[in-house]
Amino acid sequence: MTKPQPGDTVRVHYTGTLSDQTVFDSSRGRAPLEFTVGAGQLIPGFEAAVREMEPGETRTVQIPAEQAYGPHHQELVATVARAQLPPDLPLQIGEQYQLQQPDGQPLIVTVTDVTPSQVTFDANHPLAGKDLTFEIELLEIQPA
Repeated sequence: MTKPQPGDTVRVHYTGTLSDQTVFDSSRGRAPLEFTVGAGQLIPGFEAAVREMEPGETRTVQIPAEQAYGPHHQELVATVARAQLPPDLPLQIGEQYQLQQPDGQPLIVTVTDVTPSQVTFDANHPLAGKDLTFEIELLEIQPA
């Protein structure tokens, strides 16, 4: 059997869990994930695991935060006065908003705390700082 090479297109099913066994994402019950090996489309640890697999193989891999979404950066967390926000803005913990940075680039932030006077936003990826476990099934390799 052959393992995926850079430029190959692969199709996989996966289930991702956190250390407490909470499932955060899965392709089961929907179309398999398709990506090009070596194109940088996925977290490094996931792609590295797939590159070691053969079609039909299923394996469970543990991916440290550094090979997933990176560490959680406290400098990407900001607390702002509620008075600085539109009064009709519905602010609930877990809600995501798109802000515009000074250079015009969009920035996705998640509300992590709400008090009567302040709101805390976190621009880290929701899985930053977390070690992840994936069960991956390599379904198919389409050579480049």
